[in-house]
Amino acid sequence: MHNVILSEAKDLLEDNMQGYYYVYMMGSASGRALYVGVTNDLQRRVLEHKNGETAGFTSRYRCYALLYYEPYSDIRDAIAREKQIKGWLRERKERLIETMNPGRVDLAADF
Repeated sequence: MHNVILSEAKDLLEDNMQGYYYVYMMGSASGRALYVGVTNDLQRRVLEHKNGETAGFTSRYRCYALLYYEPYSDIRDAIAREKQIKGWLRERKERLIETMNPGRVDLAADF
């Protein structure tokens, strides 16, 4: 797991796009909804969410901002972490987002 500051997070995102699995959190503009997911292609998956190509929670609650992510080399570790985070209360998820993205900016705004 990587807990890095925002500027380092953007560099990591650009440098490590392929060959990793990602646990990520998307948030709504209102700040009321958070979505936790896992993918092997973070850029593609975030764009699917942003473009409304995925039916379900993110479309219904308009979770279009990438707020947090963690790269993993093993899918089993990524899935275990996704399940762990999904089991947390919202307050704990918010604290995790703060470790990487204290301003809650869209880390994928340039996609």
